[in-house]
Amino acid sequence: MASAFLACAAGEASGDLLAAPVLEALARRLPQPRFAGIAGDRMIAAGCEAWHHIRELSVRGYAEVLAALPRLLRMRAELRARLTRERPAVFIGVDSPDFNLRLEMQLRAAGIPTVHYVSPSIWAWRGGRIEKIRRAADRVLLVFPFEQKIYDDAGIAATYVGHPLAAQIPVQPDVAGARARLALPAGPCVAVLPGSRRAEVEHIGPVFIDAMEVMAARDRGMTFVVPAAEARLRAKIDALLATRAAARERTRVVDGQSHACLEAADAVLVASGTATLEAALYKKPMVIAYRMPRLSAWIMRAIGGYLPYVGLPNILAGEFLVPELLQEEATPAALARAVLDQLDDEPRRLRLVGRFGEMHESLRRDSPALAADAIIATMKR
Repeated sequence: MASAFLACAAGEASGDLLAAPVLEALARRLPQPRFAGIAGDRMIAAGCEAWHHIRELSVRGYAEVLAALPRLLRMRAELRARLTRERPAVFIGVDSPDFNLRLEMQLRAAGIPTVHYVSPSIWAWRGGRIEKIRRAADRVLLVFPFEQKIYDDAGIAATYVGHPLAAQIPVQPDVAGARARLALPAGPCVAVLPGSRRAEVEHIGPVFIDAMEVMAARDRGMTFVVPAAEARLRAKIDALLATRAAARERTRVVDGQSHACLEAADAVLVASGTATLEAALYKKPMVIAYRMPRLSAWIMRAIGGYLPYVGLPNILAGEFLVPELLQEEATPAALARAVLDQLDDEPRRLRLVGRFGEMHESLRRDSPALAADAIIATMKR
């Protein structure tokens, strides 16, 4: 195959993490490919030219999207016009369905092959989007095994490639090694992950820090480790800790290294999102929580969903394996109590290790290679 131009667009940190290994696998299979589009730091390191950085697209919640909508629409229109002129051999939309599916529909109508990586959660809510996916994508790359039947039944070309995190995260966590790398003291350790976006940290961060203050008052030997996705978020976390003396004395805030923090922990307090799956793959008891602006929460409740849970470990298990505390239920006292319960219940911890181990095996594939093969096949067709 001759040298090819492949376009891609990822909209958040998790998409950057998913896409970068696929670009590397494509670079090994194709002669001098060119990658360009909306990229994060990992994609850029893998050779992708960033026409826009994913930070420009990372917006969470309905109220926040409405405020940013004019800018996002301009960005998508400019990207569509540029790609229609430059005619990539394929366009790969990585997650971010509200942005990517419409763009994929337009590019596909213009004769450009399209691949959508990560199915929207049609099995959880807004199932009608499957018809939009049908019009948008020549092929969908799936990260969860149960999704294959949904797409087969709908007659939409799809390939289960596994979840890349399952191959990146060791089956047996090295707790002692992670603690040594982070220079953590002995004693119970709780990893606290308030999210990778500014809006997330602003809405759930204060509640998480207050919960840490409650836990610190109850167990003076407890330590906390908090990964900050970037410098701006670290500054917000540090500012929150500055007014909570007990939590501040026992908290280590680190730049990045979220996997090391999870690996080192005895339990995890985590905002709903991909980090909940990462915690499960590290076999950790956890409490899942989320808060968003009231308007965004009201809209989501009005639309409704099909599942009673929001955390990926519970969705994959089909039951409430771990607690979920959302919106008004996510109070500092309730979060602290739930985390302490996770720490104190050894039989439950052992059951979770077994269930999360089964989950890990079901998700572990050579995802970059499988995704690259499917993308190249779509290009050839």
